[in-house]
Amino acid sequence: MNAVTTNAVATNAATTNAATTPQEITLTPVQQLAQFAVRCRDKGTPAAVREDVLGRILDVVGNCLAGRAESAGATDPDQAVLRAVQAWGGVAESGVIGSAERLPAPSAALVNGTLAHVLDFDDTHLPSVLHPAASVVPAALAVAEATGASGEDLLTAVAAGIEVTNRLGMASYIVEIRNSLFFEKGFHATSICGTFGAAVAAGLLYGLDAERIADAMGIAASMGAGVIEANRTGGTVKRIHCGWAAHGGVVAAVLAREGVSGPPTVLEGRFGFFAAYLDGRYDADAMLSDLGERWELLRTVYKPYPSNHFTHPAIDCALALRAGGLDPEKIASVELGVAAPVLRTIAEPREEKVRPRSAYHAKFSGPFTVARALLGGGGLGLYLDDFTSETYADPVVLALADKATLVADERAGEIFPRAFAAVLRVRTTDGAVLEHRVDSSRGGPEHPLSRADLLVKFRLNAARALPEPRVEELVRAVENLLEGGTATALLTATRT
Repeated sequence: MNAVTTNAVATNAATTNAATTPQEITLTPVQQLAQFAVRCRDKGTPAAVREDVLGRILDVVGNCLAGRAESAGATDPDQAVLRAVQAWGGVAESGVIGSAERLPAPSAALVNGTLAHVLDFDDTHLPSVLHPAASVVPAALAVAEATGASGEDLLTAVAAGIEVTNRLGMASYIVEIRNSLFFEKGFHATSICGTFGAAVAAGLLYGLDAERIADAMGIAASMGAGVIEANRTGGTVKRIHCGWAAHGGVVAAVLAREGVSGPPTVLEGRFGFFAAYLDGRYDADAMLSDLGERWELLRTVYKPYPSNHFTHPAIDCALALRAGGLDPEKIASVELGVAAPVLRTIAEPREEKVRPRSAYHAKFSGPFTVARALLGGGGLGLYLDDFTSETYADPVVLALADKATLVADERAGEIFPRAFAAVLRVRTTDGAVLEHRVDSSRGGPEHPLSRADLLVKFRLNAARALPEPRVEELVRAVENLLEGGTATALLTATRT
């Protein structure tokens, strides 16, 4: 396969008259981002952006419904979060996806954001490697319902919020190290940057002006958090990261509305966001240039498999070898080559990856996901039924996982993180060596999911919670956001 190139969707991004003006150069970065957000509300966004946002909302709602259906017990994070916010109480303003439950907007954002990320099936922006929609969409849905906002206003808020999230993620991408500095330092860019994006979306829907939206982001900087050790060794806390970001963003916007202010130099200041999280290293041009003309939103790709995105090219390789006739019973050894930075997440520590602690932990295991794909997979190629309490402890899967060795691959490293690449080499018991290489995983920049693919994923996910007629009703409720639909109508259609 050819080496990965810039995402065609991004290079053909729609333009709008919302570009940064010369007068804004004197504004601080957070003020420039706030001005951009308000222009989106006042002047609108390109048609291609609005259409893209419909897909983001559809994907998040489907992931939430599947996440809710997959909850197996009281200790599941979404159930724990729901019990916590029910105990907090408060004025019922916003709905919970898949339920008749109504909660205060920050609490609804927390629950829905947790559901959106609980299966690790949410979209990914490259090369920042963060998941923007799972924080921004739940925050926007909660506030849109609480304020009675139109569907058009909801779409605009999501677009601006995701763009700000992605721009902050791009600021952290350091070309010299070919990685996000957030991840190099063990931070979860999704939850940290997502809090800013959620604050922007909520602020727009609350009707805040640019000054107050800048304040909301300044407040959000003190609320964004998340470390990613759970990716390596387990624990359920990571699954609430997007929920907490959505919650923090809504709270930040509410506090700004009530008069709390944030520092104008919250991003670049001596003790600001970039100094605290990135040791002062960041790309200001990637964050601020061509706002409203170059949409990083359109570089965000969908996941076809419900696992850590770093595992996807390996899954593609394994499915291809299996489709080519490889007999799993004749596998002697497996070598998976991936980008070096990926090894820390899906290969280390080895004892945790070859014998995952839980079905969720298995989603972050290169050996497990390759073994499962070599043994067949299901649904979309590898689907939710491949990550259950039975499969992660299956002795056949574990025996095959134990035969896998993960190594750094130079070609995959050169491509990373513009796309996720891998090479899989399998030695059989009769001495043959089979190899398959992928330079951009399915769903990635070179092979984006089509609208039809996204609908297949959504229908599979939603059908785990809703009967087929209700699934189609929900598809129409999302599409109607462009034609007078509302967040309330959408959330009502999700009720089980």
